[in-house]
Amino acid sequence: MTSTAIQLPDLKSKKAAKAPPPPPAPVEAIVIGVSAGGIKALGAILPALPADYPVPILVVIHLPPSRKSIVADLFEEKCRLEVREAEDKEQLAPGVVYFAPPDYHLLVETDHSLSLSSEEPVMFSRPSIDVLFETAAEAYGEGLVGIILTGANPDGAHGLKMVAAAGGRAIVQTPAHAYASAMPEAALQSCPEAQSMELEDIATYLQKAVKL
Repeated sequence: MTSTAIQLPDLKSKKAAKAPPPPPAPVEAIVIGVSAGGIKALGAILPALPADYPVPILVVIHLPPSRKSIVADLFEEKCRLEVREAEDKEQLAPGVVYFAPPDYHLLVETDHSLSLSSEEPVMFSRPSIDVLFETAAEAYGEGLVGIILTGANPDGAHGLKMVAAAGGRAIVQTPAHAYASAMPEAALQSCPEAQSMELEDIATYLQKAVKL
């Protein structure tokens, strides 16, 4: 009588089910860097945000150092959010847009207060996008969203890489549709994991990100 071998399941060959990825960390702050064409680009994002937006937004836009900026006043009229020029030692508050003043670097301290610095320009720029992004990444880690928009130099590329390295989310305006493509192109080269989006999609993303 011929015996029939019983095939037992190979338990070792069964792959363990993968655990679902952890949910993204809550958004605690947003940093935006922009240069040439920046007023129009910011105009597609900031006025779209509601008055009760629950996190602070910090913006570096390259401006002539020798004249007073009216950018904060301009967006104060357009936005439902409170908009003002950042001040040294100021504590960050939710629902406020802070613009770096001309000719000063804007830094975020680990206690989520602001510092202004007149140290040497970075990438020929003061304020520097890199300086803001790097210090904010250290202060907020996974809770930070970094956004690079239109611009004509590579400032912000390294800073965005630091945002991603700290676990934050990195977003870049689609270079082909930017007024000046050099800055978003440099950011994507430095931080290839960044998401490339149109301006309107960035505005929508920012509204949805704080509801996660």
